[in-house]
Amino acid sequence: MVPKVVFGEGSFDQLSSILAPQRKDKAPFIFLVDDVFVGDEKIVDRINLRFNDKMIFVSADEEPKTSQVDEIVKEIKSEFTYKPSGIIGIGGGTILDLAKAVAIMLTNKGSASDYQGWDLVPNKAIYHVGIPTISGTGAEVSRTTVLTGPVKKLGINSDYTPFDQVILDPDLTIGVPRNQWFYTGMDCFIHCVESLNGTFLNAFSQSYGEKAYDLCKEIFVDGNLSCEEARAKLMMASWHGGMSIAYSQVGVAHAMSYGLSYVLGTKHGIGNCIVFNHLEEFYPKDVALFKQMVKAHNIDIPKGLCKDLSEEEMDTMIDIALSLVPLWENALGDNWESIATREKLRSLYLKM
Repeated sequence: MVPKVVFGEGSFDQLSSILAPQRKDKAPFIFLVDDVFVGDEKIVDRINLRFNDKMIFVSADEEPKTSQVDEIVKEIKSEFTYKPSGIIGIGGGTILDLAKAVAIMLTNKGSASDYQGWDLVPNKAIYHVGIPTISGTGAEVSRTTVLTGPVKKLGINSDYTPFDQVILDPDLTIGVPRNQWFYTGMDCFIHCVESLNGTFLNAFSQSYGEKAYDLCKEIFVDGNLSCEEARAKLMMASWHGGMSIAYSQVGVAHAMSYGLSYVLGTKHGIGNCIVFNHLEEFYPKDVALFKQMVKAHNIDIPKGLCKDLSEEEMDTMIDIALSLVPLWENALGDNWESIATREKLRSLYLKM
């Protein structure tokens, strides 16, 4: 679990005082910041760089890659003699996952792709802080950093992955585009659905999942909240949804969206929405509710993504999805292979 968290409007301004006790002599803090904030005083002008601290702007246009992690680590190692005092990620799930992965790879040898899987990281990561600027991914609280590698899309799932400190400031999510707000919020909703309907469910995971699910309905269905209340509650829904997943697992939507992402580069939130839209067979009640939310908020769910795929691309997509064994086990039980056949996945992808 994340050992320290600060929550509240304006809490971002506590960053300097939070970091101060962690600063090591001559060792910089490295800030990985979503490049959407270039020139944005709301974020950049409030980060107090000191001594040899460095800010690296990173594009979130594409899902994070193991090669991208390796490049950032190489850049840091070549520029600084001392190992950084810490890594601070400021942005959405892409930037937060990059921050977690960079913190891990600064203390572990080889490439980030070597550690894609469960509990493969031998050495503790350096101190790392997560500051989400969009709500829903749960990346701020999860024990994984999901990366696209040379042969698969899979997280570095380990006890060393979670942040040492998280700052949850709902004000940082002001100005998120409407479609993006919805897609990322639905990532949280789908986390809850997959956790609560999964075979791995336990009382710990259930308590977080039910709370996040109720918050999502309050935000996206009831619609009676002020903007301030909605921002704060979605930030907490993201946290609770991420915690629910940390102690269980996701399911069909995430497995299949990984395939979309690997082959087509589809971003995670929208990818989950594209897939979930066709999963009535597995989550009938919740897919109906999802479609109700899509209609209520006048959101566009892209169609026709898979219609021009080659056989090779389709096979790769299916391979990536089926390689995520724990997700299928959680969704469908021990007998999952008789249900999630290649033909079944092909027919579902062709609907997308």
